[in-house]
Amino acid sequence: MAITVAASRLGVSAFSDSKPIELRPLSSPEEVMVVIQAVYRQVLGNDYIMASERLTGAESLLSNGSITVREFVRAVATSELYKSKFLYNSFQTRAIELNLKHLLGRAPYDESEVIYHLDLYQNKGFEADIDSYIDSAEYDENFGDNIVPYYRGFSTQPQQKTVGFTRMFQMYRGYANSDRSQVAGKISRLATDLARNSPSAVISPSGSGEGWSYRASIQGIAPNKVFKTANKDNRIYRIEVSGMNLPRYPKVRRISKAFMVPYDQLSTTLQKIQKMGGKVASITKA
Repeated sequence: MAITVAASRLGVSAFSDSKPIELRPLSSPEEVMVVIQAVYRQVLGNDYIMASERLTGAESLLSNGSITVREFVRAVATSELYKSKFLYNSFQTRAIELNLKHLLGRAPYDESEVIYHLDLYQNKGFEADIDSYIDSAEYDENFGDNIVPYYRGFSTQPQQKTVGFTRMFQMYRGYANSDRSQVAGKISRLATDLARNSPSAVISPSGSGEGWSYRASIQGIAPNKVFKTANKDNRIYRIEVSGMNLPRYPKVRRISKAFMVPYDQLSTTLQKIQKMGGKVASITKA
């Protein structure tokens, strides 16, 4: 089924308009290379890969038919390259979120799923946990041996929970983005929602066009509270803004930002934000 009629507005047209990539018998070298590039892009979260980092041995085995696409995916996911990008320097819950996204094409459904993989990793190791995704009935049913995993979380499919659709937007931040360059950093995107067993908000990916896609930076861009104010009114407001062009920045670069504004400057600040093309995500009292 189609992702949604709002695919272009939500920034997922790249997936709604494309078909799964499959390695067929007697494929040409060029077709094999398309599959290899697609596996790297999916399993490595659209992150940049240098020529020296490529798994040339596994690529050769796939090219001559010695291994399937599934085994090539396994080789990439268990490689030192994958570990260095997503395991060693990430929180464990974040690593599990990314494993699900990269290998099964969806976000975690509930906290029990994360706990299961966390327990498997701690007791049997990283490779055993990776095998649990790739050797699962879910992987077999959706990708089999020769289809490159893709993001299924944006479409409605049998045996897929609806909550996975909204949670996928917490993890996917745009076709030109990578899983290592998101402003939220290395923390889990879904830990709070999973612990509360609550649905996640749909936050449009960066550059999706309409709507707002505010996402606070992990370093923080403005305090949530203030301790004293200079104006007599004694009221300070926090304005969260997305899609704004700052002076001296190219027009193609749009950012998310938060401002701490006294009440008497609130109207003037909102006018400035509008002139710079920003969309106000929220206004709260600081």
